[in-house]
Amino acid sequence: MPDIVFPCLDEAGALPWVLGRLPAGYRAIVADNGSTDGSAQIAADHGATVVHVPQRGFGAAAHAGLKAATADVVCFCDADASMDPAELPRVADPVLAGDTDLVLGRRRPTSRSAWPLHARVANTALGVMLRRRTGVALHDLGPMRAGRRQALLDLGITDRRFGYPLEMVTRASDAGWRITEVDVGYAPRAEGTKSKVTGTVLGTARTINDMRKVLAR
Repeated sequence: MPDIVFPCLDEAGALPWVLGRLPAGYRAIVADNGSTDGSAQIAADHGATVVHVPQRGFGAAAHAGLKAATADVVCFCDADASMDPAELPRVADPVLAGDTDLVLGRRRPTSRSAWPLHARVANTALGVMLRRRTGVALHDLGPMRAGRRQALLDLGITDRRFGYPLEMVTRASDAGWRITEVDVGYAPRAEGTKSKVTGTVLGTARTINDMRKVLAR
C-alpha cells in the first residue's frame, strides 16, 4: 500500500483529523519543517512516522518525506485539512494499476471560502504557462498527487521551495510520463492553521515567482 507524505509546518490544529482520515493500509509520513506548535509530537501520537526537516521550504519537506518513504507508490497531501486523505485512492489507484505514471488531484472547492480569488487567478495563469511549457493539458497543479517512489527520485528535482510541485510535473513531462488528473474536494483549511502558499497575496506572489523560475529552465 502507498505511503503518504504530509509536508508540515505548524499544523497542530489539523493533524488529528487529517491522520484520522487515512485509508486502510496507507502509512503517513509527516515531514515536519520546524513546527513550533507541537505538530511533530501530535503526528507521532497519532501513529505517523515523523521526519524532521531542518532546511526550510515546502520542497525540502516534501523531498525529505519522499526519501523516507519505503512503499513503491508514494502520495503527497497537504496537512492543513483542506484536502481529505480518504480521497487518496482516487490518485493512487491508477498508479498502482499501472494505468498512468503521475496523477494530480484537481481541486474542486466545497465552499466559496475554500479558494481565495487571488489564488484561483494565479492557478489559472500557472495552468496556461504549464501547458505552453509542457503541452500537458492540466487545470490545476494539485498538491494531492501520486507516483512511484524510485521514479520520482530519479527525476532529480532540485527545487526546495514552492517550485517543487511544478518541477515534478515539468520533469515528468520531459521524461515522457503519462500524467493525468482526477477530481478531489478542496475545503477551507482547519481553524488555527495558516496557508504558507495561497493564504495571502504576498505568499501567492512568492509562489508564482518560484514557479516562473522553474518554467524558465
